Amino acid sequence: MSFLDRVVSFLGVGGRAATPGRLEQPVAGRDFAESSNLLGLDIYRTLRAAPGNHVFSPASLSTALAMAWGGARGETAAQMKKVMHLGETPDAVMRDTGHLAAALTDPGNAVTFHVANRLFGEASVRLEAAYLEAVGSVQQAPLEPLDFKGAPEAARARINAWVKEQTRNRIRDLIASGALTSDTRLVLVNAIYFLGDWEEPFVERATRPEPFHLSKRQKKDVPTMHRRDALRYAKRRGVQALELPYRGGRLAMLLLLPDEIDGLGRFEDELTGPTLDAIVKALAPVKVVVALPKFEIEPRQTLELGSVLSGLGMTEAFDRERADFTGMANPPDPRDRLFVSEVFHKAFVKTDEKGTEAAAATAVHMGMVGSALRPRPERIVEFQADHPFLFLIRDVTSGLVVFMGRVSDPSER
Repeated sequence: MSFLDRVVSFLGVGGRAATPGRLEQPVAGRDFAESSNLLGLDIYRTLRAAPGNHVFSPASLSTALAMAWGGARGETAAQMKKVMHLGETPDAVMRDTGHLAAALTDPGNAVTFHVANRLFGEASVRLEAAYLEAVGSVQQAPLEPLDFKGAPEAARARINAWVKEQTRNRIRDLIASGALTSDTRLVLVNAIYFLGDWEEPFVERATRPEPFHLSKRQKKDVPTMHRRDALRYAKRRGVQALELPYRGGRLAMLLLLPDEIDGLGRFEDELTGPTLDAIVKALAPVKVVVALPKFEIEPRQTLELGSVLSGLGMTEAFDRERADFTGMANPPDPRDRLFVSEVFHKAFVKTDEKGTEAAAATAVHMGMVGSALRPRPERIVEFQADHPFLFLIRDVTSGLVVFMGRVSDPSER
């Protein structure tokens, strides 16, 4: 199966855990991974207010914003750095994202992980050479000129076609009609595609309908997979955690299941970076009897995260009068400078007996101012995901959470 992630950024004018059994060593990209996870948890705390299933990609959002941050200056850059929990310079963050991409796309990995970056820029606009060099050399993001001024719809079609190609047709028409205008000047795109099977697949003949408790009073039968294996497991403060590795062990799905049928809301309220780190560090091999529903989440609506990011403190980036992205483009007329008008995000995930397929897209739209080996387990535990739970798809080495979501009803997309 496949797992897919892509980030699209529009610009126009005017938790860190050591692998058990190993000595703690510096890991390329780990600082960025920790920052991305913290931002992801901040975003999730706002998304969780809406009912139903959820899926989004902290890594997508952080990568898109990091590319934009590389061109920010002054208070705009300072606010973005704080909201994104970054502790390094833009150059260091770009290097981190580049190192992570290189490690995840290593042909020697047992899974397929494809990363592609591109800048789609208005042909008449001069972008700063230093910025183009940084994103081009470190993040392998070439610049493709487009005619946003004269033909924004044609430019939109070109970007959508590129995104569709990079994501193997999973997410189509990311940029809606009318989203790009003659004021659009730059679209930054990051696409990630992951194809990974479980290290040990679920046996299809063992899948059968079983009750899933939507609440204490309501339940429905859903196709539920079964497996018995030695897996990393932890139980802390009323929550069970189970790690299901993909082939090669570099990536894994972490399932977080409250003990109580209606306990997910309380756990979401308490979920922080340190809480997640503590859960990951507590994982230890045991024999686990697993019951996990098949699920597929494909939200129809694109998330608009501009107000969320502004609420977290990233206000100047969205202020057409005060935004400073002169590190990207520094036109002589201040009315031609860049500001962020909106951040769009959309994701998809599907999990079955063979593995996981997932996709995400993040779009930061800016407009014109003028306009391991397993020890033998000694105990057996049951992990029966028959009520709402969280899932995180993680890079085990760096700790980067690539996807995160909530399954409230496996039968709903």
